Amino acid sequence: MSVQQRWWLLAAIALTGAVLYLLGPVLVPFIGAAILAYVADPLVDRLQDWKLPRTLAVVLVFVVLTIVALLLLLVLIPLIEEQIRVLVQKLPRYIDWLQAEGLPWLTARLGLAETTLELDTLKTAIQKNWQQAGGIARETLGSISRSGLALVGWIANLLIMVVVTFYLLRDWEQVLERLRALLPRRSEQTVVRLARQSDEVLGAFLRGQLLVMLALGLIYSVGLSIIGLDFALLIGAIAGLISFVPYLGTIVGILLALIAALVQFQNPMYLVYVGIVFGIGQVLEGTVLTPLLVGDRIGMHPVAVIFAVLAGGQLFGFIGVLLALPLAAVAMVLLRYAHERYRQSELYAETTGSAGES
Repeated sequence: MSVQQRWWLLAAIALTGAVLYLLGPVLVPFIGAAILAYVADPLVDRLQDWKLPRTLAVVLVFVVLTIVALLLLLVLIPLIEEQIRVLVQKLPRYIDWLQAEGLPWLTARLGLAETTLELDTLKTAIQKNWQQAGGIARETLGSISRSGLALVGWIANLLIMVVVTFYLLRDWEQVLERLRALLPRRSEQTVVRLARQSDEVLGAFLRGQLLVMLALGLIYSVGLSIIGLDFALLIGAIAGLISFVPYLGTIVGILLALIAALVQFQNPMYLVYVGIVFGIGQVLEGTVLTPLLVGDRIGMHPVAVIFAVLAGGQLFGFIGVLLALPLAAVAMVLLRYAHERYRQSELYAETTGSAGES
């Protein structure tokens, strides 16, 4: 590639980045549709292997996923909403326990100076307003419906996402072939190989890790429900959702469960039960869920995962947290390729030769 061609390539990349930045709000449903199509494409391919036409396979996958999503929303949202309402209702009890037992215990064990926290004001505010904690979904939908323009925009984005997802799924192979046809002939094989490796790690994360998160959330929720914890579903859902960061889901979940069990039962034996539940979850994750659903295709060290999530959140907020691991997984593929090229380069040969002579 000549110097002029490199400048043209850099200019094209910069222009593309500027256009994507300016069209960010418009691109949201299209990006969401692309992610959904990517996740659902293996299901469509599997149905095609059973001799179904691709359009019919796409329709079947669409119908099944829509039914599952609606059932989950109709079942989970009211349950979680009820647990949030009960939690807010019982928060004064938790604050009383914190004042009477929690803070004195910490002060005595850690040798801290006694502190006075304005918890009575917080408790009074909660007792006054806890009735408004229920109906989160109802309030959200009500606020949307009160703004006609926002409602129209929300429905339009949803319809665009559904339509674009359908057409992307139907024409997925053709889209890939057309993109491959645009690649420079000299670098086509390399780009295709890197794209396949990236597809493996992205598939492992987006499909496998999502299933691991759902499974862990279910395991924690069922286990905590068996021991009788009031907020089992809420704690299990939180622990499962943030389990994509190594150890974070377990640490946060077990801390929340321990506090809830201590306040609810006031029996140290229930702390053991909580530890058993999360211990079983960790054993199943390490020996069954992750090897079966994810495998070792991502190949990222836990420290690298934590750094990627923190860096994504610092740079781009919540969206950065969501995209941090997929982008980091692709970056790992590119770094491995760069390392491979370096090992084959004259610079590396000169370095190793100089080391051997010395």
